[in-house]
Amino acid sequence: MPKKTIADLPDLTGKKVLVRVDFNVPMDEAGNISNDRRIVGALPTLRTLLDRGAALVVMSHLGQPDGDPTSSDFRSKNARLTMDRVAVRLGEKLGRPVTKLNDVVGLQVQHAADALKPGDVLLLENVRFHPGEKAKDKDFAQQLANLADVYVNDAFGTCHRSDASMVAVPAAFKAAGKPRVVGLLVAKELEILDGLLSAPKRPMVGLLGGAKVSDKVGFIKSLLSRVDKVLIGGAMTYLFLKAQGHKIGNSFCETKAKEGQKTPVQMAQEILELGKDKIILPVDHLAVTDIKAFDSAKVVDGEIPDGLAGVDIGPKTIALYRTEIAQAATVVWNGPMGKFEDEPYSQGTRSIANALSQAHAVTVVGGGETAEAVEEFGLAEKMTHVSTGGGAFLEYVEGTPFKALAEIDDR
Repeated sequence: MPKKTIADLPDLTGKKVLVRVDFNVPMDEAGNISNDRRIVGALPTLRTLLDRGAALVVMSHLGQPDGDPTSSDFRSKNARLTMDRVAVRLGEKLGRPVTKLNDVVGLQVQHAADALKPGDVLLLENVRFHPGEKAKDKDFAQQLANLADVYVNDAFGTCHRSDASMVAVPAAFKAAGKPRVVGLLVAKELEILDGLLSAPKRPMVGLLGGAKVSDKVGFIKSLLSRVDKVLIGGAMTYLFLKAQGHKIGNSFCETKAKEGQKTPVQMAQEILELGKDKIILPVDHLAVTDIKAFDSAKVVDGEIPDGLAGVDIGPKTIALYRTEIAQAATVVWNGPMGKFEDEPYSQGTRSIANALSQAHAVTVVGGGETAEAVEEFGLAEKMTHVSTGGGAFLEYVEGTPFKALAEIDDR
C-alpha cells in the first residue's frame, strides 16, 4: 500500500475523525433500504476507529437529489434521500447510537462535532443537499475540515469523483497539517486491484457483460492487454455479433455515437481486431418474441432470426464459459450475462456466478449490477473479492488517476 491507512495513525484517544463513506444504498419506492452492503462494508473501519478511542463524524452522498439545494422546497422534494434511514440502519449494525444531523455544515453541525466524546457517532445530512459538494467549493470543504482532527476516505465507490468531500476536504486537512488516510475497505480494494494489474495468476479470464460497449471501451482495452481470454455476455453481445455481420433479430444493440466518438459498431470492430482470438462470443442465446412474454423464450443457435430478441446466453455458451472458468487461475467479472433481474432470464448470470463460486481461482467481481447479482444469489461470500465500486472499479482498471487518492498521505 503506497498510501497511509488507519493502521498508520498514532493514538486516536479523544480525536475526532471525519470519515467519508459510500452509503449510496439502493432504496425501494417507499424509501426503505433494499440492500445495506455498502453500510456493512464500512463497519470494519468505523469499529476500528471507535475501538481506538475516536469519535466519528460520518458523511456520504445518497442518490441524485433533484433541483437547487438552496431552494425552499428542495428538502421536501428529496425527502426520501435524507440520511434518516441510513442513520437507523448504521446504528443497528454498529450496536450503538448514531446521531443524525439535518445539515452538512453550519453552526449547529460545528457545535455537535465540538461536543463529541470518544465512542460517539455523528452522521451528517446527505452531502449533496449542500451546493458546495458538487461545486467543489473550498469554503464548504474548509467547514467540513474544521469538524475533525483526521480525514479517512473509505468510499472506494466514489473515489473516481472529484466532489468536495472527496478532494477539496482532504486538501483542506493537508493545509491544516492534519492526517489523511484510507480506511480498511479502500485499502483492500487497492490491494486486490493492484495485484490484478501487476501480477495476476494465470491463466487470467475476463467476463464482460452489460448493455453498452461505449461505457466500457477503456476498461475493455485495458483488460484485453492483461487477460488470456475474454468471455462476452449481456446485451453487448449483440453489438459484437452485428459488427461481425451476424443477424441479431430484434435484440438490443447500441447505435448512438457520442459527439466526437466512433459509432458503437466501429468501437466493437476495433475491440474485436485488438482482441482477436482472445475474445469468445456466445454460440447460442435465450431469445423471446416480447421481453414481457416469458413463455415465448426459446434457445436459438448461432444467429438470431427476425422477430426474436436475445435476453440471455444459452446452455451451450454456459457450458463453454464454465469450462473456461474452471481452467482459470484468475477471473475478473463485470456485467451480467443477461436480463438477470427477471427470473426467467437469469440462468446465464446465475450459472456463471455458481461457476465462480466453485472455481479454484482468484475471483474478483467488479461492483455494480454484477455485485448485486452475486449477492442476490447468495454467493458473494464465496468470491475472493466483490468490489464496492462500479464506475470506480472500471476506471481504476482502465488506469485513470484518482484525484481523491492523490490527496491521501503517502507512506
